[in-house]
This record gives sequence, C-alpha cells and structure tokens, in this order.
Amino acid sequence: MVGWTLTRYLAKRFAVTILAVFASIFALIYLVDFVEMLRRSSGMSTASAPLVAYLCLLRAPYVSEQVLPFAVLAGCMFAFVNLSRRLELVVARAAGVSVWQFLAPPAMVVLAIGVLSITVYNPLAAFAKERADGIETDLFRGGVNVTDSSMWIRQRSVDGQAILRAEQSSDSGNRLSSVTVFVYRPDGSFQERVDAATASLKPGYWELKDARIIAPDEEPQSHDTYLLATYLTPEQVTQSFLAPDAVSFWRLPDIAYRTEQAGLDANRYRLRYQSLLARPLMLVAMLLIAASFSLRFFRFGGVARTVAGGVMAGFVLYVATKLVGDLGGAGLLSAAVAAWTPAVLGTLLGTLVLLNQEDG
Repeated sequence: MVGWTLTRYLAKRFAVTILAVFASIFALIYLVDFVEMLRRSSGMSTASAPLVAYLCLLRAPYVSEQVLPFAVLAGCMFAFVNLSRRLELVVARAAGVSVWQFLAPPAMVVLAIGVLSITVYNPLAAFAKERADGIETDLFRGGVNVTDSSMWIRQRSVDGQAILRAEQSSDSGNRLSSVTVFVYRPDGSFQERVDAATASLKPGYWELKDARIIAPDEEPQSHDTYLLATYLTPEQVTQSFLAPDAVSFWRLPDIAYRTEQAGLDANRYRLRYQSLLARPLMLVAMLLIAASFSLRFFRFGGVARTVAGGVMAGFVLYVATKLVGDLGGAGLLSAAVAAWTPAVLGTLLGTLVLLNQEDG
C-alpha cells in the first residue's frame, strides 16, 4: 500500500490542480458572460453595472457545472505532467509503487469532488440559476416571461386524456397562446379538437377563450369560453417548463414522480437524476483517460501530442455521452442505461489501456 505521506501529497497535488483549473474556467465563463450581458443591457437605465455583475455571478455556476468533467481531465493531465517532469513518478515507481497505487489518492479526490458536486454544488447552482432567471426576466422582458417556441403538454383528467399544443407560453406555462387541444375519451378514442386563442390554467380546469370545436361527424362549433378539466396544478405546469439541468439534485425524484402522476413525460428528469448519480464514476473515467496519456511522458516524450490525444479522447467521451443522452431522452434507452453507459465504458476503456501499458 502507498504510505500515508505519499497519499496526502498526491491527493493535495491533484485536488489543488483540479480546483485551480475549474476556478480558471469559472472566471473565464463569468467574464465572457459579463461582457455579453453588458452589451445586451447597454442603454437600459435599470441595468446598472453592479446588477449585471451580480446576475452573471448567479449564472456562472450553472454553466461551469457542465464543464466539470473537462476540468477534472485537464487538471489530472496537468498534475501528471508536473509529477513526471519533476521525476516524482519515476522515483515512486523505482520504490516499487505501481500505477494503481499512485492512482488511488487522485481517484479518491475525484470521487469526493463528484459527490460534493451533486450534493452541494448542484443545488447551489440550481438555486442561483432560478434567481438569475427571475432577475433577467424583470430586466429584459418587463416582468413577463414569454416563450416563443411551441410546446406540448399531455394531461389526464376525469374526462380522459388530452394533448395541448401552444405556440407561445407565459407566466411559467400557466397562460398559453394559439392553442390546439386534442381531446380523447376515457377509453382512448378520439373525441374532438379544440382551437383557441388563449388558455389559462385555473384550479381543476383550463379556460380556453375564442374556442372552435371540431368533432367527427358534427358541424364545427364556436364558443367564447371552453372549459377543459385537468389534474394539473400550477406547480406541475411550471415544473414541466423547467429544464432538467436547472433542477436541484434533491428535487429531481419528486418532480419526476409528480410530473408522471400528472400524465406528463418525466423521462428527462429521470435521465438527469441518473446522470448526476453517474457523475463521480464519469470523473474517475476522466482520471483514467488522463493517466492513459499522461503517464507516457517520461518514457516517450511528445507532451503536446499526448495532451492533444487526451483532450481528443475526453471530447469523444463527451460526444458519446450527449449521443446516448439524446437516445435516453427520446425514450429509446432507459434513463439508467443512457446515464451510466458512457461512464462505465470510459472507466473500462481507461483501465484497459492502463493495463496494456503497465502490465503488457
């Protein structure tokens, strides 16, 4: 086993390097967002520089969380480079320390970073993002949050199921514009189609204005007001408009359950939850990828080429993660399989490469 002194030394070196890389990325994200926000708010009397700086500070944790795996990859590669250049790894190997022994301390570090990132940093980032969205809405949209992209809502009620489509939404989805509703009977057969100018969510029903009803074998009818029963609550509709990345780790299971109970698609929340659970293993995979490339420095040279190879390998793993995540979001793969497959494969491939390099 590696001695306690060497364990503490390696753990400290890797922790400091990873945190330094992450802090640099955080600062870069903040500065770029600050400059862009100043450009957007130029000429607005309500957008003072301190307010814009505070807004960007609230937005930065949410964005920087997405690049945490790359920060771990870059930090581990820099740490391995420094240890190799100072011949510290050479001395450790000469003393009989295997690659698996001096990988144990940084593995514990990245596991700890992964656990803290999902239990502490993620909830803080989600809270800050929610506050930032509120400030941005008041600052740039006059207090009215309007979404122009079309959206779909599937719901259940005492009258059966219905699918709502709207061209615009406001008030966190509680008011819809240019609405089309496909209403189905409890037995699943099609009942009617309703086209309305607006739809407002009330306790237990949707209130549709300027509605036109088209039913099979019947003449179209027009009504000033049409009521559509629903089990949805304002909180559930608001949650359906929340991006999974903006929801705290601790709230994801409850939101997924409530969303499913309301008849909405909860798969993206489950996928996000499983992805967060898999993050510590993903960070370990990044550590193994960094070791697979960086441990060759003191034997073969070619620092720039090897660093480029490690970055490329990390990028390929990232692309694979996004691809499998899209398949999981589309329902083609289960949330657990889509979330854990890239992390497991990355860890296994990194281990395989290290076994081939170190043990032949």
